[in-house]
Amino acid sequence: MTSAPAVLPAAVLWDMDGTIVDTEPYWMAAEQAIAEEYGGTWTHDDAMALVGSDLLVSGAYIKDRLGLAFTPEEIVEMLLDSVVAQVRHAVPWRDGARELLLDLHEAGVPCALVTMSYQRLVAPILEHLPPETFRVIVTGDMVDQGKPHPEPYLTAAASLGVEPGECVAVEDSPTGATSAVAAGCRVLVVPNHVPVPPGPGLVFRDTLEELTPAELGRL
Repeated sequence: MTSAPAVLPAAVLWDMDGTIVDTEPYWMAAEQAIAEEYGGTWTHDDAMALVGSDLLVSGAYIKDRLGLAFTPEEIVEMLLDSVVAQVRHAVPWRDGARELLLDLHEAGVPCALVTMSYQRLVAPILEHLPPETFRVIVTGDMVDQGKPHPEPYLTAAASLGVEPGECVAVEDSPTGATSAVAAGCRVLVVPNHVPVPPGPGLVFRDTLEELTPAELGRL
């Protein structure tokens, strides 16, 4: 008796920072550097509060916290300058992420990148992946409302021509998980720097290592 063929997800929608690549320490270093340059105080709690946030939200938070004269947009560009330079030096892949992306690509499962980072940070990371690894890329500078609003994930699913409920989103933060659940996705959470509370629609795993496309389809 032959087993039934594996049911694969219609699409997998990926967060980037903290999920595919562990760039959160890069962001934290950039935030700390701005605080030191302009004589402000920046704490670990401040850094944790911004994990997964829309970049303009982060820029506004840093402006207010440090009392800077720069606009949030200018602060975002300062952060990006630092993080892009660090990524060009070394891409910090999370365990199993690149391998799962390649397996999904080989299995014909469309993937979208759904990140609050901007395109100029995404580009140097994509250089290390095969062309068309992501059929759709949604960045923070492409949406009106960033995570935790559902717009980023709704935009990605619509661009792929699939229903959010047929997709699996992969996230690492409460902000991102909230966005994906609100969009109607099934969500695989692989926590990283901040804990994610349990909730409806969330499945947890410690690592992406040895995870298969078929296992994603069973979520």
